[in-house]
Amino acid sequence: MIPRIATYRLQFRNGMTFDRAAGIVPYLADLGVSHLYASPIFAATEGSTHGYDITDYNRIDPALGGQAGFLRLSAALKQAGLGLMLDIVPNHMSASMQNPWWREVVEWGAAAPHARHFDIDWSERLTLPMLDSDFATVQETGTLALAIDTEHRGLVLCCGDVPIPLAPPSYDMLDDPAFAALRAAAADADPARPDRFHKDIAPLLTDEITPALTRLSQDRDHVARLHDAQPWVLTDWRTAKHHLSYRRFFEVTGLVGTRVEDPQVFDDIHRLTLDLVRQGHVDALRVDHVDGLADPTAYLHRLRGAVGADVWIIVEKITEGAETLPSGWPVEGTTGYEFIAAMTDLFTDNAGAARLQTAYANRTGSDPADRQRARIKRVIVTRNFEGELNRLTDLLCRHSDGHPGTLRDALTALIVGLPVYRTYGDAAGFCASDAALLRQTAETVSADPRAMAEVLRVLSDPEAAELRSRFQQLTGPAMAKAVEDTLFYRHNAMMARNEVGADPASPPAHTDQVHAALARRGRQEPFGLLASATHDTKRGEDARARLCALSHLPENWLGGIDALAAMAASPAPDADVEWLILQSLCAIWPLDDALDDGALGALKQRFSAYLTKALREANRQTDWAEQDELYEQAAMNHAMSLLDNPAFRSGFSVLLSPIAALGNHISLAQTLIKLTAPGIPDIYQGSEFADFSLVDPDNRRPVDFENLARQSRIAHPDRRAMPERKIELIQKVLADRRSNPALYALGNYTAVPISGGDSNLFAFLRSYHDIYLLVVLRLAPTPTYGAQNAILHPPAHLPLLVEMMTGKPLTGTAVPVDRLLGADEMAIFHSPRH
Repeated sequence: MIPRIATYRLQFRNGMTFDRAAGIVPYLADLGVSHLYASPIFAATEGSTHGYDITDYNRIDPALGGQAGFLRLSAALKQAGLGLMLDIVPNHMSASMQNPWWREVVEWGAAAPHARHFDIDWSERLTLPMLDSDFATVQETGTLALAIDTEHRGLVLCCGDVPIPLAPPSYDMLDDPAFAALRAAAADADPARPDRFHKDIAPLLTDEITPALTRLSQDRDHVARLHDAQPWVLTDWRTAKHHLSYRRFFEVTGLVGTRVEDPQVFDDIHRLTLDLVRQGHVDALRVDHVDGLADPTAYLHRLRGAVGADVWIIVEKITEGAETLPSGWPVEGTTGYEFIAAMTDLFTDNAGAARLQTAYANRTGSDPADRQRARIKRVIVTRNFEGELNRLTDLLCRHSDGHPGTLRDALTALIVGLPVYRTYGDAAGFCASDAALLRQTAETVSADPRAMAEVLRVLSDPEAAELRSRFQQLTGPAMAKAVEDTLFYRHNAMMARNEVGADPASPPAHTDQVHAALARRGRQEPFGLLASATHDTKRGEDARARLCALSHLPENWLGGIDALAAMAASPAPDADVEWLILQSLCAIWPLDDALDDGALGALKQRFSAYLTKALREANRQTDWAEQDELYEQAAMNHAMSLLDNPAFRSGFSVLLSPIAALGNHISLAQTLIKLTAPGIPDIYQGSEFADFSLVDPDNRRPVDFENLARQSRIAHPDRRAMPERKIELIQKVLADRRSNPALYALGNYTAVPISGGDSNLFAFLRSYHDIYLLVVLRLAPTPTYGAQNAILHPPAHLPLLVEMMTGKPLTGTAVPVDRLLGADEMAIFHSPRH
């Protein structure tokens, strides 16, 4: 088994193919990682930029190089001694005609062989939300037409450029003599053998029937009757939130939920994945959106049984507050969002954050984050997920005689008030801790007591397993859409804390709480990932670090932004948007590079795309479904007029200089903790050098790996320079991890006491038998803190330790921190190699 040293997340697509990845394997080996951590590689929708819209679980995407390209990458990894972690997506597939299973289900309905692979309510026709209006109105536009699908060998109703297969039984409605042979063939069609049907009718799909199809297409009444005879119904895409006959991924109607809880579905979805594991090509699995599954616990046990004990399994799971993974899950840990939250808290000054919050509230009149979250979550549940809520209410009423409206209100209140993404009840009911959490939540929300008691009773009823499952599959998306995708763009007091896994509504954790969290992680998830940036984070790790710096220098920031904002030739539509723009520019502002016309143009292009997304996700005055063009344009004009003003650019650079310098230190200190704390460091592509990115798609831009490889080989005389210092630190510590894998993987974590009253210091000891690692750093070296004669008190029994970068020895049991850290403001002492 390959030692688990560090992972390197690589985003395939957007120019990254298997052969290109194989070409950077030597760089990854030199960097010191142990595993390439690959985004989904299976066949996805044509032009997919992320790969989560899978169309075929059992085919490696030809766009990436196909099976041959994958095998070349696997060989390159093996030659370099690296493993492969594969991101798998068991919860959903693409609901597109490019997906053979989905196309088959559209064509044959509930009788299709793969009909039960998808989470579809077959008590009604399959809804296809593909229209811009209702069916009758769209018919008037003449965009619906019957045609031959030569690729899949069948007849289709074309909705624009999307061919939707007609159900074979409906061929009988094609009463033109030209279709006689087709009608006869369809009459004998066997839904269990769709391939045979298509093979049989292929010779009949000739140009001779095209005129007849054209005539029928012009008969709107006939087309309408034909539409009514299908196992599917075309609907307005806007109605999906009100009603949909299949479970979707969050609000994405183009992604249909799978029934992976069914053993046959599990086998069909994982066939190629398991083959790659058994053949030795894949060493680790990352399970995407595990909370979306009907029964995550059962799924993970089935997966563990299929891959064996040695395969490393990581789950994408967001924990809230003190929440931990369910104890029965046979996995090594999570993808590390909680580490991001802990580091953001650690490097946030509480007093400064409060100062920013006060200034923000005074300027914008915005309510505190906790109040906003409750309001937003209620809107998300009742509007965005109205269809899902209605279905839950119907299921609830099957087991209760209570009033539907009152029960619905209580159910809504419970979902809104739940402080975690989901509970993990199964077919038998809830475990004691989940049942207690639901009761506690019920006591804190406003709802009719008798209705709430009835909701809790039915949810726990063994006979209400479907209700329980669907309730849990809704609470996660409701939390994610309300918090991650709305509140984080709406409440902009201190945007560093608007991050996946974090909670801007609670005060930042104190140093001792962070120590406790890291120690607990060492006990519970020693092989869980430690992330500082992912493809889903709202900002790159260096951008977030710079925003953390605002809390240490709030007066610097607040004292300059008013004058700078006033330089805009066009006013912002409101104070909140102005605050959003200024902090977002702060996060990514290029201080070191002159903003020539090309660089300025690139910055404006990046920022305009981000601002559009941020405004629509905030959903205050514009959103993705209904845009307020005047509002969006006012915001864009304000931002672009700032960027076009040389005086603003110059003044902003001056304002940010001390903030950016502190942000660089925070980024480096965060990196040091990630490399040495309990867990496995995860490096997101390009972040080993500089990661001043915004939310996707900005953080998925191609990485210049050739330049990174050059930088990693250069000897930098000034070790404190960023970002060169960062990549050097990563190389040094990962080399030490490889030399002492047991220390980093299994070593104890202990906070090291510091006297002298300097709360701006952080120190911990890792120990495994007679091997030790001591990390000491200053959280934020600013004039605010001054010299406080702090003394570090390492344990008396320590053997000789030397500083990893300088070779300087650690001596004594009472060491002045200023002498220990020097100008670097951080140090890492380790046992000399034998």
